[in-house]
Formats: sequence, C-alpha cells, structure tokens
Amino acid sequence: MKLNIIDLPKDDYKGGPSSLCPGCGHDQISNVVINAAWENGIEPDRIAKMSGIGCSSKTPAYFLGKSHGFNTLHGRMPSVTTGANVTNKDLHFIAVSGDGDTASIGIGQFVHAIRRNLNMVYIIENNGVYGLTKGQYSATVEKGSQKRKAKMNESPPIDLCAMAINLGCTFVARSFSGSKKQLTSLMKAAMSHRGTAIIDVISPCVTFNNNDESFRSYGYVKDNQTELHSYDFIPKFKPITEVEVPEGEYRDITLFDGSILRLETIGSDHDPSDAVNALSHIHHAEQEQKHVTGLLYHNPVPKTLDEMLNLSNTPLAELSDDMIRPSEENLEALLSELRS
Repeated sequence: MKLNIIDLPKDDYKGGPSSLCPGCGHDQISNVVINAAWENGIEPDRIAKMSGIGCSSKTPAYFLGKSHGFNTLHGRMPSVTTGANVTNKDLHFIAVSGDGDTASIGIGQFVHAIRRNLNMVYIIENNGVYGLTKGQYSATVEKGSQKRKAKMNESPPIDLCAMAINLGCTFVARSFSGSKKQLTSLMKAAMSHRGTAIIDVISPCVTFNNNDESFRSYGYVKDNQTELHSYDFIPKFKPITEVEVPEGEYRDITLFDGSILRLETIGSDHDPSDAVNALSHIHHAEQEQKHVTGLLYHNPVPKTLDEMLNLSNTPLAELSDDMIRPSEENLEALLSELRS
C-alpha cells in the first residue's frame, strides 16, 4: 500500500460515495482535494471542511471523511469559518462554496473574508446555475447565455477572480474541473499558502448547463481556455533535485512554508505579482469569450487575520483555564481602562 510522507494511505483522505449527477465536475474537484491533501501530508484530523448550501456544499461529504466538518447556512460559510479559524488557527481550513452561495447571498461575506485575509483555501465550484433548485442562472453566468428550457440571461456576470484581486486577495487562481494536473498543482499550492487562497473552478453542470453554447459547458471550456502557465508543485519536504524541470523559461514562487510553485511560461509574460496585469488578462479573455486559467495573482506579504489580532501561539481552543481567566487585579485594571 502506497503511503504519503506521514505514512498514511490515501483511503484515510476519502469520504462517502457521491450522490451528485454522474459526470458532475464537482466530483473531479473532490478527487483533487483528496489527492492534494494526501500528497501534501496534512493530517486529516488537522483539517476542517467548511461549506454553505448548494450542490457544491454537499461535496465535503465526499472527501476527507476523517476530518472536521461544518455545513453552514446559505452564504454564511465565511463568517463561521472566521470564528473557527480564530478559535483554532492551527487547523487547515478547506472551504467549499458555489457561485450562488458566494456571488449572490454570500457575496458580502466573501468580501470580508478576503478583506481580513482569513487563513483558508476557498474553493468556488462555479457552474453558472443553481443546480439544487432546477437550474436558474447564477450571478456568474455570462450575459446572453441560453439554456435549453429558459429565457436568455440578460444580466452581466460577476467575475469573482477580478473582484478578489481588486479586494487584495493574496492568492487568486482559476481552473477547470477537467484540467486535473493544473487544478491539483494549484490546490496543493493553495493548501501551503498562508492567507486567503481563492480558486474559482469552472465545473460544468451536466444536467442544466452543459449545452454546447454555454460558456461553462465541458466542450466550450476545453476548447476556449487560455492557460497562463504550466505548473509543478514542489513540497517543502521533497528535494528539488527530484523534480524534472520543464523546458523553457520558468519562475519559482516560494510559499510561506518553503514549498515552491513552479510556473513555466507558455507564450505569456504574465507576472502573478502584478494585479493590474492579472485583471488585464481576465478582461481580455472575457472580451474574446474565453477563460483564462492558472495562478492569476499572488502576494505573500499582507498579514493574516490571526497575525493582525496578535493571537497567542497556542490556539484559543487549547488555552488552559488559568490562561483564559484574568486575575481579579488584572480584570479590574482592564475594566478601569475601558471606563476611562
């Protein structure tokens, strides 16, 4: 049996059987999460899976069955994750949401999670429809989209990657559920990033939004995606000499734990540290009715929420009663300071 760096089999990272429609892109994303967490050697009991409501938010049941989990209210996943993160900052938070859960009812919470630079991987399983309620258009679907049994969408879309970059998100990527290698490298890198890591994954809905004209159908995305880079993720515990360096120019992005995301350029001068350049790529892709995929933006400098709050090195959930309860003298001094 093949074991990972902490001597655990991949079965320890799997979940229950999926109840989603056969061929749903969300299932491929679940498989990528399993592989990424296993290959990164993260202990399953040190992972917390967070989700809201929707087809996407059902998927944490299908991976990491030995990890902690919290299925929150519709659109409320970021605030619950904030509370959990502040209480136990040593957990790895993998948050799963959908385009409805994030871009509609939860968009305010999405904004503030990024603003606080909450330490979590935020996966958006983006299919452009509300799959649980018979396929109404979501806020991310392109203007002019025409489903088989619906009127044409007349509203302009919200691009969550562009919004995240404008808000100063420290790791922003877009991928496609059908691009397993790219998505796996990005997922592993996101799990090693400190701060909010947004991965917007185009995930075709095989039931309501997979007609050939849809910009989020499997066929359309496969034929109309522009990849900024090819990817290789080098864990901190793996010697770099073991990795085959692809031909052509490449650059290494060192993540906070010493892991490296290696980017090989493919006819592109995209610099992931340049927010304006990233927004330009997104804008031009939208004009050409294409999808730009890859690591769009990365900035490791801003402090995370727990650093801004100057939390103790010991997670709040593990503090002893003596550390939590102030002495009578200290309490009185604190109250006096608040009264003044």
